[in-house]
Amino acid sequence: MRTLPTTMLHLLKPFVPLFSRRLWPHVQVLLAGAILAPGKRTVSAALRLMGLGQTEHFQRYHRVLNRAVWSGREVSHVLLGVLVRTFVPSGPLVIGVDETLERRWGKKIAAKGIYRDPVRSTQERFVKSSGLRWVCLMLLVPVPWAGRVWALPFLSVLAPSERYAAQHGKQHKKITDWARQALLLVRRWWPEREIVAVADSAYASLRLLASCRRFLPKPVTFITRLRLDAALYDPAPPRRAGQLGRPRLKGERLPNLSVVAEDPGTAWAAATVDDWYGCGERTVEVASATAVWYSTGLPTVPIRWVLVRDPQGAFATQALLCTDLGADPEQILRWFVLRWQIETTFQEARRHLGIETQRQWSEMAIRRTTPALLGLFSLVTLLAHQRMVRSIRAVRRAAWYRKPCPTFSDAIALVRKELWAQGTFRDSPWEPDTVKVPRAFVEHLTETLCYAA
Repeated sequence: MRTLPTTMLHLLKPFVPLFSRRLWPHVQVLLAGAILAPGKRTVSAALRLMGLGQTEHFQRYHRVLNRAVWSGREVSHVLLGVLVRTFVPSGPLVIGVDETLERRWGKKIAAKGIYRDPVRSTQERFVKSSGLRWVCLMLLVPVPWAGRVWALPFLSVLAPSERYAAQHGKQHKKITDWARQALLLVRRWWPEREIVAVADSAYASLRLLASCRRFLPKPVTFITRLRLDAALYDPAPPRRAGQLGRPRLKGERLPNLSVVAEDPGTAWAAATVDDWYGCGERTVEVASATAVWYSTGLPTVPIRWVLVRDPQGAFATQALLCTDLGADPEQILRWFVLRWQIETTFQEARRHLGIETQRQWSEMAIRRTTPALLGLFSLVTLLAHQRMVRSIRAVRRAAWYRKPCPTFSDAIALVRKELWAQGTFRDSPWEPDTVKVPRAFVEHLTETLCYAA
């Protein structure tokens, strides 16, 4: 029977109760095959790589995704718990929220839609693609052996197209609605921890911000971009004794942030960010105050706005908002800059885990496969962390490229090497046919296979 190494089974122990006794061995085979497979991440590719290309009961492995009874929500809950205990046992949980497009075609992909392709689009060119849109939540944590913050996915939600909702008689939900439900789920999982959510301007929604402030038992702090022409007001004045009518929602209108940024009287303070979008330490200037953001017919949200400008003039002045009025402006900026790691995770998942190469047609399998592959990014990080903490730092270097710290390619190569070394493909420890080859050739072959995308 093909099983994972003992160290990996120990890490996966919290996931065992989520699957039936008959299903768990099939899950192990698919997990090892998805890690080792180069190229497409299909069930067939995983079975071939695990030496099961001629198995008569191959349909059992397909049923893990398209028919078996298990909850992806519970898997996300357990995965987040393992990530928190490993990397952030104390302090706030910084969660990145973003969406990605999985390019898929075909009549059987019912939930697909036509969306802007963020990978192929630029500021000068707008590209649309057919595919599935996923709203992803990632835990932003410093990985000690990597020397930087990584975005580790733990929960991915399919946001179907408006056409799909109309065909199935359902109300269409925006990505902000899916983000609100996902964050509410995380708040229920971790009611005692401080949660900070960071997102781009697509999530600057008054309804979403107001909902995060009402979460119980603690609100979720939300940080995102703010338009420079947003309608900001003073807080509503206190009601007079005996005053009739509805309470006021806002006070006097404040100047636009674009005006504040150009005002010579604005007080700016220097702020230093340790890792500015992967370019090292950067010093910028910030100005901040509190206000009420209001728009007709929408909830009123008190916010702390932060203006950010570059003394060197490398980028235009930007504005951020935070729903925690007492937050430090410099800390708000540091939290927001971490959001860039989400884009790195999406790129690494496409390159090394075969996102967009799976070919399931069953709606159940479609809803399970992509979250599983994104969660595999976090699982590989955890498996590599076991080896890295034991001073096994595997970094692929060349004479022309000195890599100071491991990246995800090194992490998955280390996990693959352990799977090969532990004999994942063997049914028994005794092999009658032995072929002697030079050790250097075996090591070179192993390294080539481990680093194959």
